[in-house]
Amino acid sequence: MSPLPEIPSAVRRVAMISVHTSPLEQPGTGDAGGMNVYVLETARRLGERGVEVEIFTRRTSAASAEVVPVAPGVLVRHIDAGPYEGLSKDDLPGQLCAFAAGVMRLVAISPEGHYDLVHSHYWLSGQVGWLAADRWNVPLVHTMHTMAKVKNRSLAQGDRPEPAGREIGEEQVVRAASLLVANTEIEARELVELYDADPARVRVVPPGVDLVTFAPGDQQAAREALELPQDAELVLFVGRIQALKGPDVLLRAAAEMVRRDPERRRRLIVAVIGGPSGSGLEKPRALQALARELGIADIVQFVPPVPRQELAQWFRASDAVAVPSRSESFGLVALEAQACGATVVAADVGGLPRAVGSAGVLVQGHDPAVWAERLLAVLDSTPDERKALVDRAVEHAQRYGWERTTDELLAVYERACRDARTDVADDAGSGRLLELPLAEAVIP
Repeated sequence: MSPLPEIPSAVRRVAMISVHTSPLEQPGTGDAGGMNVYVLETARRLGERGVEVEIFTRRTSAASAEVVPVAPGVLVRHIDAGPYEGLSKDDLPGQLCAFAAGVMRLVAISPEGHYDLVHSHYWLSGQVGWLAADRWNVPLVHTMHTMAKVKNRSLAQGDRPEPAGREIGEEQVVRAASLLVANTEIEARELVELYDADPARVRVVPPGVDLVTFAPGDQQAAREALELPQDAELVLFVGRIQALKGPDVLLRAAAEMVRRDPERRRRLIVAVIGGPSGSGLEKPRALQALARELGIADIVQFVPPVPRQELAQWFRASDAVAVPSRSESFGLVALEAQACGATVVAADVGGLPRAVGSAGVLVQGHDPAVWAERLLAVLDSTPDERKALVDRAVEHAQRYGWERTTDELLAVYERACRDARTDVADDAGSGRLLELPLAEAVIP
């Protein structure tokens, strides 16, 4: 995974594919999460660099305009593929043909060479991106975000595994992509070991954080703005509510905390910010039921997903942010929390060690008793210890601005385009007949 050399700019226009979730959706519920943030933030910054970005996503509402400008040089294009509502992510493989046809039809009026590159996000988009890149004769860059084989190794009890069809689809995309973007070195190794990816075609580009929105601030002022008690001990969970993200681990840990110290109940608040997603949609009130069963319903607040500015206030108001995921490709929430000066207590899985670094607390396993112990250690830390944690968190997050991510992503794009030009030149020089895609061979 060697660093990419600097090369002359060759990228003017990029087609991003995000089939199952729109970057315009509010993260934290349904299928909207860190990937939405990633797509939107990188597209915006690419636009600032003079690279035009068109994001293709499935229309989920009749009210959605066909084209939505979201920033200078950045458009979101909605594609009709199946009914607007009522389709889960599991239903979408059956709509990939319709989605791809919509993209091809829309782009058919554009001149040849309109796009320099396709960047697909998640395996469903990779299937469409594979076809689009082949049809337009441009490189395909793909980011997995999550992988079925990795998720299936870390299932929560009672959670259903990802289907074999997804694993096969991911393997196909890995083979088809010109370059693969991994969030962390761990993810890069998983691509090689689990999917037989060519190491020479894998590049590590860590996600970033909006350091303007997510910045340190006064805890008391944040609590006043959120109408929270100043003397509260506030522990947050932020994310989609599903077994994979482990919110149940935090609730069980909170029950253990008040069992050990009943007086703590008076001031402890556990705030769960997010909405049901994935398997959590089958029992959308299961977490509330668990809080009642554990006898802590009085200290748990369930908050629907909030805008990013308000989310930053929650992070500033917190004493600890728990990220007890069972699998996590990176863990953007951890980085956003640290950028606000929050102390993150996270599971030692996937990309979280990279996201958290040495600035937070990593927990082995998901034993609620162990999590209670680690959280209590943070809550009971001295003012000097707390300040040191805050300073380390902010310093760590400052290394991960979206500008850095965009720099490295652009280098990947440039490399993919340069390699494509080299391949064409080699084929032409060798005298080999260049094979056209089937569609170009039969359509005048």
